[in-house]
Amino acid sequence: MKKMIIHGGRRLSGEVTIGGAKNSTVALIPAAILADTPVRFDMVPDILDVHNLMLILKSMNVHSTFEDGVLTIDPTEIVEAPLPSKAIKSLRASYYFMGSLLGRFQRATLSFPGGDNIGPRPIDQHIKAFEALGAAVEEDNGTVRITTGPEGLHGARVFLDVVSVGATINSILAAVKATGTTVIENAAKEPEIIDVATFLNNMGAHIRGAGTDVIRIEGVPTLRAMNTHTIIPDRIEAGTYLSMAAAMGDGVVIKNVIPEHLEAFTAKMIEMGVPLEINEDSIYVPHAENLKPIRIKTMPFPGFATDLQQPLTPLLFRANGSSVVIDTIYPKRIMHIAELRKMGANIRSEDDMIVVDPSDELNGNQVQAGEIRAGAALVIAGLMADGDTEIEAADNILRGYDRIVDKLTALNADVEIVSKESLVENGQD
Repeated sequence: MKKMIIHGGRRLSGEVTIGGAKNSTVALIPAAILADTPVRFDMVPDILDVHNLMLILKSMNVHSTFEDGVLTIDPTEIVEAPLPSKAIKSLRASYYFMGSLLGRFQRATLSFPGGDNIGPRPIDQHIKAFEALGAAVEEDNGTVRITTGPEGLHGARVFLDVVSVGATINSILAAVKATGTTVIENAAKEPEIIDVATFLNNMGAHIRGAGTDVIRIEGVPTLRAMNTHTIIPDRIEAGTYLSMAAAMGDGVVIKNVIPEHLEAFTAKMIEMGVPLEINEDSIYVPHAENLKPIRIKTMPFPGFATDLQQPLTPLLFRANGSSVVIDTIYPKRIMHIAELRKMGANIRSEDDMIVVDPSDELNGNQVQAGEIRAGAALVIAGLMADGDTEIEAADNILRGYDRIVDKLTALNADVEIVSKESLVENGQD
């Protein structure tokens, strides 16, 4: 595991360019194996999840190359093979291979996916969708086996009991080559779903309604990539840097953003008193002070994203009163609280609410990034703190944030990543 060391207290300024959306990318890569031609993606974030997904592709004889933000995937010689359980268990989004393998081969077998520990995230809605499309699903000792009869998958009505991004995308991946018409009701509306549907439609799929709560899919026999798909900007990365810039910035420009994807987040920042200047594809964050407390309730898109409640938390320390965060998506997403308290933060969890009180002085300490967004909160707190902060398990941060050390350094932060091995060699561990 790697460690991130932050020498805190430096004011930030300059500009940062947001990379492609992690939550699109981790679905688009499995979706690529549905193609009957090579596929090319642009603006791919350089994150650990991408490299783990490439390892999974390699196990199926799917060749891929990744350089300067461009990922090329050639699934034309794909073979059915056991998927590497270590890579599968390292990221939850590997479950998209269920839908794409089912769409490609009419069957799929893989280990139960892993990922961040942020509370229960069952895949019952995914299974319900696969069964509606004509598949049989068996779970045995952490392995999921999905099979179909001789007729293969067929179009069906799929009603999701809860709004789920993962189940919506997996339903699309399984249905896009199924015979007949599939209607997904109570579908999630996130921009990343539109991104995946756009990619598939550009290859010849017939998907309508992505971005609404009813998606209709006419199955097609073949998908062929004719051009490069550019991945949408990462709204969660953008929100993280917006929070960071408001907390420690003296003027920071966040470039390559789609402001409409961030409206619930920027509305809360403006409510706090951050004088954002929102442009067509960039947001300027001037020096911010005299901030007001706010109340946040996470909701499915277009509501306030659960992935942004933790990155916003350090900014709430600057407010002149108590703020409240209620996460209706993942109420147990509180791994950052104990770590922030080690740094002197006034934050607590009570009755599925997070209460954030003003914290004028944060001090560097040794903390642990239990998952991606908790890690992002610790990075911002480390930048705000006096002294040095050492974030253990920094691999979790690198799973979700594109070239974060380079970007922070360009903003005048003093940040480095070191491996545990190098610390041992230098007698620091």
